[in-house]
Amino acid sequence: MNLGVPPTGGEKESLLASLERHRDVVIWKVSGLDEEQARRPLTPSGTSLLTLVKHLACVEYGWFCTTFDRPTEPLPDAYAGEDMRIAPGETTEDVLAFYGRARAAANSVVADTELDALGTSWPGPPVSLRWVLIHMVEETARHAGHMDIVRELIDGAVGDHPKG
Repeated sequence: MNLGVPPTGGEKESLLASLERHRDVVIWKVSGLDEEQARRPLTPSGTSLLTLVKHLACVEYGWFCTTFDRPTEPLPDAYAGEDMRIAPGETTEDVLAFYGRARAAANSVVADTELDALGTSWPGPPVSLRWVLIHMVEETARHAGHMDIVRELIDGAVGDHPKG
């Protein structure tokens, strides 16, 4: 698990390291749980660990790939809330694999794109890769925090990385 940003790294390297750290927390929060625990909704809105992972996969594809005109796999309809629902046949393994593919696709965009390069955001205005990286660090950290609370409600596990 990536536990920090390199203290003397460049801007892109540092932003990606921060994002990777929070991405790793997302994976860790689901680890060791059975299917029922991973998909158990623990808020009135139906939030579960798996719905948060699925949502994050969709926003990784959207903010990195769609913004910078890269292909994605077929994505759930976020406007219909499909990114926050787990279908009966979807498994933890399926959702984690989807997140892994989204991360890899996003990392490819980061590797091939300059920080100042502009793409078109889904709301329409142009955004730089720098802005997208900052936004995704914020988005992923926010949902990793939600996941920390949900995981604690499931089995008492807390923290942002395994203690060891």
